[in-house]
Amino acid sequence: MNGYDGKMYNGSQQYGSARMMPPVSAGVPPYSGVHGQPMMNPPGRPGPDGNMMMNSQNVYNAKSQFPQQPPIENQMRNVQLNDHNAPMPTSTQNSHHPPSSYGNAPPMSGPSGTTYNHTSQYQPQPQYGAPPIQPNRNPPTSYVQGPPSGPHAPNYSQPPTMNRGPGPGMIPPPSSGMGGIAPRMGQPPVSSMGPPGPGMVPPGPGMGQPGPGMGQPPVSSMGPPGPGMGQPPVSRMGPPGPNMGQPPAPGMGHLGPGMLPPTSNQKMGQPLGPGMAQPPGIMGQPPGPQMVQPPGMMGGSGPQMDGRMQPPGSGQYGSQAPQPRRLDPDAMPSPIQVLSADQAKSTEPFRTDNPGLVPPLVTSKFVAEDCGSASPRYIRCATYNLPATSDIAKTCQVPMALSIKAMAKLPQGEAPALIVNPGPEGPIRCKRCKAYMCPQFKFHDGGRRFQCVMCSAVTDTPHHFFDHVDHMNQRVDKYQRPELCRGSYEFITTKDYCRNDEFPNPPAYIFAIDVSYNAIKCGLVELLCNRIKDLLDNLPCDVGAEETSIRVAFFTYNNSLHFYNLKSTLAQPQMLVVSDVSDVFVPLQDGFLVSVKESRHVINSLLDQIPEMFADTRDTEVVLAPVIQAAVQALKSAKCPGKLFLFLTSLPTAEAPGKLKTRDDRKLIGTDKAKVLFSPAGNVYSNLAKECVAQACCVDLFLFPNQYIDIATIGQVAQATGGDIFKYNFFRPEVDGERFIKNLAYDIERDIVFDAILRVRTSAGIRAVNFVGALSMSNTTDVELAGLDCDKAICVEIKHDDKISEDLGAFVQVAVLFTSVGGQRRLRVHNLHLAVCNQIGDLYRSCEADVLINYIAKTAIKAGLTDQESKIREELVTRVANILAAYRKHCATPSSAGQLILPECMKLLPVYLNSVLKNDAIHSSHEISTDDKAYLRQLITGMDVAESQVYFYPRLFPVRQFTPPNLPTPVRCSEERLDDSEAYLLDNGLSFFLWIGNAIDPEWVRSVFGVQSTAQIDIDLGNLHPFDNPSSQQLRDLMDLIQSGRTRRMKLAIIRQRDKLEPWFKHFLVEDRGMGGGASYVDFLCHIHKEIRSILA
Repeated sequence: MNGYDGKMYNGSQQYGSARMMPPVSAGVPPYSGVHGQPMMNPPGRPGPDGNMMMNSQNVYNAKSQFPQQPPIENQMRNVQLNDHNAPMPTSTQNSHHPPSSYGNAPPMSGPSGTTYNHTSQYQPQPQYGAPPIQPNRNPPTSYVQGPPSGPHAPNYSQPPTMNRGPGPGMIPPPSSGMGGIAPRMGQPPVSSMGPPGPGMVPPGPGMGQPGPGMGQPPVSSMGPPGPGMGQPPVSRMGPPGPNMGQPPAPGMGHLGPGMLPPTSNQKMGQPLGPGMAQPPGIMGQPPGPQMVQPPGMMGGSGPQMDGRMQPPGSGQYGSQAPQPRRLDPDAMPSPIQVLSADQAKSTEPFRTDNPGLVPPLVTSKFVAEDCGSASPRYIRCATYNLPATSDIAKTCQVPMALSIKAMAKLPQGEAPALIVNPGPEGPIRCKRCKAYMCPQFKFHDGGRRFQCVMCSAVTDTPHHFFDHVDHMNQRVDKYQRPELCRGSYEFITTKDYCRNDEFPNPPAYIFAIDVSYNAIKCGLVELLCNRIKDLLDNLPCDVGAEETSIRVAFFTYNNSLHFYNLKSTLAQPQMLVVSDVSDVFVPLQDGFLVSVKESRHVINSLLDQIPEMFADTRDTEVVLAPVIQAAVQALKSAKCPGKLFLFLTSLPTAEAPGKLKTRDDRKLIGTDKAKVLFSPAGNVYSNLAKECVAQACCVDLFLFPNQYIDIATIGQVAQATGGDIFKYNFFRPEVDGERFIKNLAYDIERDIVFDAILRVRTSAGIRAVNFVGALSMSNTTDVELAGLDCDKAICVEIKHDDKISEDLGAFVQVAVLFTSVGGQRRLRVHNLHLAVCNQIGDLYRSCEADVLINYIAKTAIKAGLTDQESKIREELVTRVANILAAYRKHCATPSSAGQLILPECMKLLPVYLNSVLKNDAIHSSHEISTDDKAYLRQLITGMDVAESQVYFYPRLFPVRQFTPPNLPTPVRCSEERLDDSEAYLLDNGLSFFLWIGNAIDPEWVRSVFGVQSTAQIDIDLGNLHPFDNPSSQQLRDLMDLIQSGRTRRMKLAIIRQRDKLEPWFKHFLVEDRGMGGGASYVDFLCHIHKEIRSILA
């Protein structure tokens, strides 16, 4: 018999490196069908110093080279807070504006009638010199009256230097205490004081500066006033929990982002690093000395020394300081309010026939109707109104980015992409640019010719496609042909669209199982072999097919490879071993890839015997590159695409191609050499990824490491082929088993296509220039994907190469050529019609912040391979500040320089960006391992807009307010929003965190956990016990409802108030100051305001 490489061997003898092993004993247990992630996590950044003080003449208006916008001032929203740094404008034009109301005064109404109640514990000063309401102005705008600014404003331009706590999505290992952390230089103090108290008057000319704390009652969290009244107030984060500040227990390890804590009987090999205790100057400690009181300011802006905080111990730590004012968080843009308001107005179906119309947010439930342009389920844009010229694009600096989810699964009630069979002639295309027929093509000469909307070329209509046009110049068969009336559709292609002009075979699924000592000992092999039998019943089927066409294969490996003959005519499986892994080959062809239906008894027998065959193994080393090579060879011999499910427990250290060494050096994180840690070690796996793409072999990695496994190197195979990575640190079947199996089940049964090529065509004047995502490109135009599932999204940036016509608009066509799971070669086409504008205000009115953040995060991850993280963070802040500064300069109503003015569609951009900057994928942290950081980066790279939105700004639900079937209204991600008599469920799309207040009703604790008090709750529970009572059912229903909208199975972490795990939970409260020095929402808004004023100065 011939092997895949042409080598001869005999089944009864050993040839070369292959030898026949004794038959595996039979035994076919009954089976039944079932349906079935790892974890992870989410959340600073620097910027240049600058004087924010502006004179009364520095009031920017909308006069510029760009025309004024149409009258829409009645849509504007005005949220104002006093900025005592800003001088009072002297213009008499503004003098008649009535002062704003605060404190106990009646609610203030903005120009649109929106009422804002400022319920700060202090009554701020009324605003002086505010501009009058101007009718017929520009796009909807949010005003936030300035935070502390000027030369002594808080500064974030210094990169963090302090070791910090666990990254986003991470849960700390239980220990007897937490180590302290060193204070961080370069971070501003937390402002927690309110504005001046009632009765205060603004300083007039010649008035002296009030003393520290003058006229202000003590902050509630500071206790009675004492000698330190002038010092910054203590943070309201609550007292430290028990054991805080004590050294960690020996032997406790560090968990990566999103990891859940090991139980008490779990051993970890690394000590818990610093970052768990509250740092001086950040949480409840006074900042350093050298605090400056800027002249003309009420209350000052906090301690400064040349724009930076002093390190602790460098001066009089207890010296008096002016009271910093605190902005009212309720007056700042709230993600919760924005999402709720969008859901409330998304009651009507969204029709796609209105170019420039912004669709409902990804968080809203709505129905999309395909009316000739692609549904937002498939394509979302950073702006739906493109600038007509490159000059306008450079002025506003809003990237023209698209998020493309070409194979998205539509919700119930929406029609899927219809399949068209164009016959042996194939799809109709433009003769010049090769664009496919779409609703935007125009017919001429009674339908005998058609004009391409992309390049304007005229093509003769083929005879078989001809039909007449009506008096509106529309084809009479328009609504009988999806390509003439739908924005998304599919063509069945001809041989011309296939490799080597041959129709492909149905794909295959190959399962490669690690049977080394580590895999056997942790229980992975036994669990996988027992449960995968049922999962094979749920292999995906093609449209209209009753049975799957996918074939399967199994092989095991440690320091050698073991192949199995599963031919249906055999009574028992046969095993062949390849020990020469330096030149691997597959020793059998017939019987390796088999039909599940035909070979069910042989497959079950094999899965029953694998745990027994390797139960006594002592092989601790494994190979990896030969495993992937063997799968590629098997698919190549079978002339079919496929998917490799690879299960790995340790770093591949056996002598073979692709051998790796440990290179985890956290000391390099945050330095210029950090990028080396996240670049592949050698080119073996890079070349292997290219081979996989060429053979359409998609690779999914299921990793179960107890130590470093070099995801930065091996993960590129999954990323380049369109695959996924699932990671389970310190795997234990009783805790992680069910989550692993459900992730595997979903990965097996979800919709997927293979051997895909994606190309983006655009109309004249624009072109696609930058592609970001889990993809591979061998040229500048074609995106190659070995596999493309229904959850993958890629980002594409479009740039100008000429002026665009405002009357015609802009057009984008996304074509995806692929092989279906049934082996059919098809072509899916998405057409998008966008508006074009000559006024900047129209562009800002049509932006979508969620898409912008998704694109910014992915480009930052890509830049991390070449640039230092501090530089990346600084560039992100500068980019966003330029976007907002352009809006302020060209679109906003002239107003006081102390006001922060945000576009209505972008008012959440600062809070989202701050969350991105605090995320461990971008933020420099010595507490997160390089493996965890690399895992985070690859995870973000493949996220769609919905996943990144909830990942960067988690949902925090009050549990006991849940009434099915609707989710409870979430609260903002801030500690001050937590009620200690309530329980909250935090969801970041990767993990659940159940926070339980100390004052919660004991009856609820008994009903949900079966114990008498919160102190008795077992925090190591991976899943809740189902008790038969309303409270228990309510919590489980809430978790199930949230889980139904997530692609990965989320693990539960139980957090008790003031418990040792609470700092990990607080890491997700992204509006608060980060444990690693990341700015709070309030402070970051101050910094963005400072950057904007510096740009406009």
